[in-house]
Amino acid sequence: MNLPNKLTVMRVLLIPFFVIFMLWDVTGEADKWIALAIFIAASLTDLLDGKIARKYNLVTNFGKFMDPLADKLLVCSALICLVALARIPAWIVIIIVAREFTISGFRLIAAEQGRVIAASYFGKFKTTFQMIMVILMIADIPALNLLTQIFMWAALILTVLSLIDYLIKNRDVLSEPE
Repeated sequence: MNLPNKLTVMRVLLIPFFVIFMLWDVTGEADKWIALAIFIAASLTDLLDGKIARKYNLVTNFGKFMDPLADKLLVCSALICLVALARIPAWIVIIIVAREFTISGFRLIAAEQGRVIAASYFGKFKTTFQMIMVILMIADIPALNLLTQIFMWAALILTVLSLIDYLIKNRDVLSEPE
């Protein structure tokens, strides 16, 4: 259990605390700010674990499996909370979650073929925009509503584009052997 893997596990362990502060009245007005701090901290572990793993050659099979899963759990948990709070339309979250399931299934099929599908630039931009969108939606600052909407639409467009990019670049994964 190296440092990048510990950061990944920490990200997963932060999710229930994030959800509690998002949805329950624990401290009153401070709840959203505590949830925001937890989300930002968890998002930063995503940035750190990958950089540390690559820089110090600490890439493990556990990390390859858990890091993307932790990212999906964090972002999907946040999006579902935001739907519950009526801050994002459910149909947008359905598209985002459907993309994540599709790519996960695609990666599973590729893994059975001995292939690893690396994250694309579209995928990385998508994640960045989704995380910024979530941060803006949690903060829920009226003066930033237009910026929040811009990030929501950009995240949705990047979600769809990254799915198309993955499918086109890796379409041979779905071909049956002759």
